[in-house]
Amino acid sequence: MPLPKEGDNAFEVTVLQPASASRCILFAAGRGGNPLRHLGLLQTLADEGMLVVAPHFDMLASPVPTRAELSERMRRLSLAAARHCPSGLPVAGLGHSIGTVVLLLLAGAEADTLAGERVRAVPGCPIDRLALLAPPTDFFRRPGSLASLTVPVEVWVGDRDTITPPAQAAFLREAIDGAIPVDIRVVEGAGHFTFMNERPPHVTDTHADRDGFLRSLADELRGFLAV
Repeated sequence: MPLPKEGDNAFEVTVLQPASASRCILFAAGRGGNPLRHLGLLQTLADEGMLVVAPHFDMLASPVPTRAELSERMRRLSLAAARHCPSGLPVAGLGHSIGTVVLLLLAGAEADTLAGERVRAVPGCPIDRLALLAPPTDFFRRPGSLASLTVPVEVWVGDRDTITPPAQAAFLREAIDGAIPVDIRVVEGAGHFTFMNERPPHVTDTHADRDGFLRSLADELRGFLAV
């Protein structure tokens, strides 16, 4: 099957296809851009009857993405969803770290980069719910940035995350709670990379039982995403 294209460039998409799909899960990886680092989690969701579509991205040069980098990732997600998510199948967004910023944009939010660049969504990628793992929310501090967000949101963050600490998730709750359903889960002992099946090189996890946690996370996410 030909790969989706962005301009003249084809890009890789990991697709996990169940025998009969109840919905499509559009997965957005973090800075490193490789969804296969989350393969165990994604495979569990596919085993539960969810079609998982996970485009690959180039690694970001900096932890702080530019408007062009965020826009490129949005386009790839939209192209991947258009090609691999059958028409009529509901689409949920699941992402980690920077990937959550891109999904929030696709769901209607507006972001501002550190350089003050405004980023708006690429139209045409309907998402009916969002599961966000360790989301960085400083992109949405401008008043009204989240006003157009209308879908239920579930957020998971580690209490030992020094990159996107729980205060980032708390801001998201304060900004949108009451307008749309928001569920915040703070995981004891978890860090930023606890949510990955395969950690980046030289990263030491803070969680005592990461494999066990990831199994329970998959079960909890299945309950939220399968609605």
